[in-house]
Amino acid sequence: MDLRKLKKLIELVEESGIGELEITEGEEKVRISKSASSTQTYVTAPPVMQAATPAAVEPVAATLPPAAAEPLPEGHVVKSPMVGTFYRTSTPGANPFVEVGQAVKAGETLCIIEAMKLLNEIESDKDGVIKAVLVENGQPVEYGEPLFVIE
Repeated sequence: MDLRKLKKLIELVEESGIGELEITEGEEKVRISKSASSTQTYVTAPPVMQAATPAAVEPVAATLPPAAAEPLPEGHVVKSPMVGTFYRTSTPGANPFVEVGQAVKAGETLCIIEAMKLLNEIESDKDGVIKAVLVENGQPVEYGEPLFVIE
């Protein structure tokens, strides 16, 4: 389904008094639900595509106001230099590269971000002590997203 159509449908749901809208076009299905505080959109791909790519059914981000972010602890923030998947360990079951309270030196590996099947080691750019780990292991991260706080 065309992204412009989805945006228009979201706007119509937001402006109208309806709570939910479901549209089927061929094998594609769109469901837009409106709760008291937000609008959620789900796009369901054709069943054939779902079998080939299980991640094909994901919520589509609606035009919502950004949620109030929790304040970061004081200190130097290490941000993600890329989009990918965050890993605290080199292999499943291994000890994390760093823990809260651990002293680190500039150039020491803090984590790995997997991007396009490549594992990228993210190094500390400052000497200090890890004050906070802001991302859970295995979670997707965006460019510029805070990962660690070093004091």
